[in-house]
Amino acid sequence: MSREQEAAVSALAALCSEYYMKEPGEASFTIDRELIPQYLAELQSPEEMTRCGFSSALGALPGFLLRGHLQQVRVPIAPSGLRTVTCTSPKDVSFAEARRDSLKAISRHAYFNFRICQTVGVKAEGPPDEVMCKENISEVYTALLDCMNDYTTDSRGDVGAWVREAAMTSLMDLTLLLAQTEPVLIEAHICERVMCCVAQQASEKIDRFRAHAARVFLTLLHFDSPPIPHVPHRRELESLFPRSDVASVNWNAPSQAFPLITQLLGLPIYRYHVLLGLAVSVGGLTESTVRHSTQSLFEYMKGIQKDAQALESFSGTLLKVFEDNLLNDRVSVSLLKMLDQLLANGCFDIFTAEENHPFCVKLLTLCKEEIKKSKDIQKLRSSIAVLCGMVQFNGDVRKKVLLQLFLLLGHPFPVIRKTTASQVYEMVLTYSDLVDSDVLDEVMSVLSDTAW
Repeated sequence: MSREQEAAVSALAALCSEYYMKEPGEASFTIDRELIPQYLAELQSPEEMTRCGFSSALGALPGFLLRGHLQQVRVPIAPSGLRTVTCTSPKDVSFAEARRDSLKAISRHAYFNFRICQTVGVKAEGPPDEVMCKENISEVYTALLDCMNDYTTDSRGDVGAWVREAAMTSLMDLTLLLAQTEPVLIEAHICERVMCCVAQQASEKIDRFRAHAARVFLTLLHFDSPPIPHVPHRRELESLFPRSDVASVNWNAPSQAFPLITQLLGLPIYRYHVLLGLAVSVGGLTESTVRHSTQSLFEYMKGIQKDAQALESFSGTLLKVFEDNLLNDRVSVSLLKMLDQLLANGCFDIFTAEENHPFCVKLLTLCKEEIKKSKDIQKLRSSIAVLCGMVQFNGDVRKKVLLQLFLLLGHPFPVIRKTTASQVYEMVLTYSDLVDSDVLDEVMSVLSDTAW
């Protein structure tokens, strides 16, 4: 928003209280029936800044104007409610700032009673059109949690990060409010989703947003007035992140953040989301982020290297992340790079003792599906490295991996044929048992001398 819009929003509550309030807590005439529909209509404006302004204005309206209209403003089925603005559609995919301001407005209604007396407030058994209650609280959480998956990009970069940042702040504010007023409204499955989604953001690649996520996560963990109910693995988390130590951590620094956040991989409920975030960091482009996230991941893997059960659990989660993000290039390309690192560093050596281990069989299937008909050079190169790393596994799966590599030697793109030949050459040098000694020289000659 512009400075003028921000100033106007900050003055709106006082203006409404002065001119539109007939008696304390009661709107004069029918102004609420005229004003709110007009604001809601502007949420469908083709201009992003108009949506931003009116989203923020709805968030600043005092409680006496919202009373009786809360569902209209917030509920998903309302044709122009705030919940609708948080959703991404093809025509307004780049309106990240409007989605961000809408999220701020949604949560502002909830915690407004900390700031002025005319507020909607929270009451578990209250009417859903007037207060936050058990009938509408799940809709608010759904809107906020859905926005944690906004990864919209445009010429400005990852503009979805603004939306995710606003969603994290709103989730924290809303959850703290409920803990203080109506903790019964915080259900176990909701709290789990909130903590897991924030943990994922705390393991991703952008320093600023990773640090914000860590602060939100630790605020929810250590809040004690009263404690947030149903936090998964609370005892283990308090041991990993003691209140006395975390205050000194610079979460913006990858060297300090990743060694701590990778410890969450040992907690089953958090493992999936932390792996999803780490995949983007380990397979990213920023040198310091890649280095420290990779080192931290290897340190964790070193600790479970000889624990077959822990490694099985980790690998199963890793494959689940891959399967859920097939053809999602934002995740899958980075995930392939991470898999290459894990295979190259012998993180799955324990699986090589078993022929056709389920991990390598499933991984090969997913790799083939990911690159089928793909023209993405970066993705194809990353998959070649993963396939070469999978040759270490024994059984029929090795033959299938080699077949896939031979197919890539005949790929339509010269750069892919050349990359495949080069990496297969190195693979044959590493794994001498792949080729019979009597034809080894010929194989090496074909791989190295052919004008691929």
